[in-house]
Amino acid sequence: MRSQTPRRPRRTRLAVAGLATVVALALAGCSPDVQRGWLPGDSENEITNQTGRITNLWVGSWVAALLVGILVWGLIIWCVAVYRKRKDDDQLPVQLRYHVPLEIMYVILPIIMVGVLFYYTARDMTAIQDHTEEPELTVQVIGKQWSWDFNYVDDDVYDTGQHAQAVGETGVLAEQPTLYLPVNERVEFRLDARDVIHSFWVPAFLYKQDMIPGRTNTFQVIPQVEGEYVGKCAELCGEEHSSMLFNVKVVSREEYDAHIEELRDAGQEGQLGLEYNRLQDVRVTGEGGSDAEGEEGGN
Repeated sequence: MRSQTPRRPRRTRLAVAGLATVVALALAGCSPDVQRGWLPGDSENEITNQTGRITNLWVGSWVAALLVGILVWGLIIWCVAVYRKRKDDDQLPVQLRYHVPLEIMYVILPIIMVGVLFYYTARDMTAIQDHTEEPELTVQVIGKQWSWDFNYVDDDVYDTGQHAQAVGETGVLAEQPTLYLPVNERVEFRLDARDVIHSFWVPAFLYKQDMIPGRTNTFQVIPQVEGEYVGKCAELCGEEHSSMLFNVKVVSREEYDAHIEELRDAGQEGQLGLEYNRLQDVRVTGEGGSDAEGEEGGN
């Protein structure tokens, strides 16, 4: 008769292999090449003055959630192991039992946990949303179906984007408008929408904010690392929402000034207003019209 191979050693090997995989992934996450996991930048090279604060809140929240999860899972496993039904146990356990101190802890402990999370979230959101300091540059961003307009308020010039489909291909990033920002200067964004709700999002900045028709939202940020980044709309705004993209270039002050002069030489002086519809024919002006009258913009 053929002897059967014991299953326990095989299960043990599988468990050891799974544990080794988890450890390897954890160590890879701590390697110098993956200092922030999937989050942009690193602790010594923050992309903006707020990314470090946002990252700490994010990581701290996940660590707290993981600790709570480990505690809950441990208690569940312990209860299953200790209070499991025995082979010789034919009686039902007590169906009703009170433990007042334990029930009080069930109420108080979650309140404390939520209160701590609320405190740190409110603290960081207050700092991120603070725009009491005087900005060195003000940019009005206007979302429209399905592209972007950028008004460089202090320089009195603008840049306008076309709906991706209007340039021949849907979602071609190279054809999308580019927002220029000078490095290490405080920028105030004024966010408006021309038609429906949009959302201004630069993933590398770890922050986004809604753009609501009839309401102006603002926030300030200091870009600290020169480079090119991708921006997008984070609010479902219609059938071409996925192609509502833009580029961000954080550059030196000299390169920023050169770009402003290029816009001025192209005749894009003045400011685009909110009275234009999604067709964005800037030859049409209404009440509060822009200085860009006579120039043609894109869709």
